[in-house]
Amino acid sequence: MVNLIPNTKLTPLDFVRMLYPFAKATQDKTGISAIAILAQAALESGWGKSCPGWAYFGVKDSDGLNGNEQLLVTTEYSRSATLNFPEIISITPCIRSGQKYFKYVIKDWFRKYISPEECFTDHASFFLRNPRYANALAVRDNPYAFFVEIAKSGYATDPNYATLLGSIAKTIEKNLSLL
Repeated sequence: MVNLIPNTKLTPLDFVRMLYPFAKATQDKTGISAIAILAQAALESGWGKSCPGWAYFGVKDSDGLNGNEQLLVTTEYSRSATLNFPEIISITPCIRSGQKYFKYVIKDWFRKYISPEECFTDHASFFLRNPRYANALAVRDNPYAFFVEIAKSGYATDPNYATLLGSIAKTIEKNLSLL
């Protein structure tokens, strides 16, 4: 058995084996499918490779003041060259989709958690707090319909987001059947 350590890329089987109990606990509290939770966590963290402080979803912290945050290096793109961040490492002009942008390499505040379950529940609460996800919450027990609805509601900019999550969910379901 692999130890559950943040920032360790896991096989899909180990990811499911170790994190499903936390996702199931969140499902029991929120009604959002544990498979949907795990699929998003797998995608956003690279199967656990990038989740410092159990932050599987990279949720930004708005204040950096109350002790539940960590200052991490990240990349942002903007049309503006005058944005403010806690620390700017570099700003590089670039072209994206034929448009001029600025690529920022920065340090910004991200939430950290005491456990995967706390992270999963915080992320699920985001959907519960935001009225724009009402259609997704109506199908929260069906991960595939949930993915379509959160994508329609603007959760991610990738036009293939729901399809990609669906593929990951199938991998998770296959691995759950092996346990």
